[in-house]
Amino acid sequence: MDDLEVLLVDVSDENAAREVLAVQRAAYAVEAELIGFPELPMLHETLDELRASDETFLGAYEDGRLVGVVSWDVLEDGTVDVFRLVVDPAAHRRGVASLLLESLAAWRPTDRTIVSTGSANAPALALYARHGFVPVGEREVATGVRLTDLERREIV
Repeated sequence: MDDLEVLLVDVSDENAAREVLAVQRAAYAVEAELIGFPELPMLHETLDELRASDETFLGAYEDGRLVGVVSWDVLEDGTVDVFRLVVDPAAHRRGVASLLLESLAAWRPTDRTIVSTGSANAPALALYARHGFVPVGEREVATGVRLTDLERREIV
């Protein structure tokens, strides 16, 4: 993890957006298989949709290559809503997602952060638990597909 650099990513830049989309599609392909939902919307996001996003993006780079991304929006009450946390499957189990969550907390301090993930995505649920997130709800988004809503509260 020492050789990783975390930087802001400007997805309005076409090349940067293409890099994000490549990592995102690879990562969401793994999640789609884990949760049994190949119609996962983020797996099918287009370049234009990504480039039009209002989210803020941080990317983890290894030797100049994007290996992970976290993006978020800030709600009216100051809550940070994590929209995507994706890691290139070739970089799994190397601390990239943890580094991105830690970088997000340093970049945008808040007393409340929320995120949702597939209820059948045990690796993601374990990651969020290690970072202080607790489940606050679960909902069905398609037949047989459930999402777990999580939150982390901190004193800022």
